[in-house]
Amino acid sequence: MTYVLDSSSFIVLGHFNPVHFPTFWNNFNGLVASERVISVREVRKEIENQSARQSLLDWIGANSTIFLPATAAETEFVSRLFSVPRFQGLIKARQLLKSGPAADPFVIASAYARKACVVTEESRKLNAIRIPNVCDYFGIECTNLDGLMEREGWKF
Repeated sequence: MTYVLDSSSFIVLGHFNPVHFPTFWNNFNGLVASERVISVREVRKEIENQSARQSLLDWIGANSTIFLPATAAETEFVSRLFSVPRFQGLIKARQLLKSGPAADPFVIASAYARKACVVTEESRKLNAIRIPNVCDYFGIECTNLDGLMEREGWKF
């Protein structure tokens, strides 16, 4: 299974300092090395615009190749996603006004195009415009970091 990580999951990863969680990072880096963990360029931009922990920024810099540009199929899917009026709220007004990064639709599109699983810390909420709800609508697998660890059989 390939996993496409959202910004929220990377922010949580920033709390797992590699000095204190070496086994986790060995496992996670193994997924990265086998190209089973990827993300999109917009996620990298979002993280770099936030006050992320230095250890996370260092890791991102060393693993920048996992942040992929959108393919034609992904761009086409983003258009399809936004054809559903309620999902247009995935991009907030302030992101549009500031021309800021908007990763959510591209994370979902990347997972759809690759038949992968989205990893996000967002939760499902009835009638909400959140990544898990959109994934459910399009039949895309979605979990959080705990779910990723469970799927991979990691125990610490």
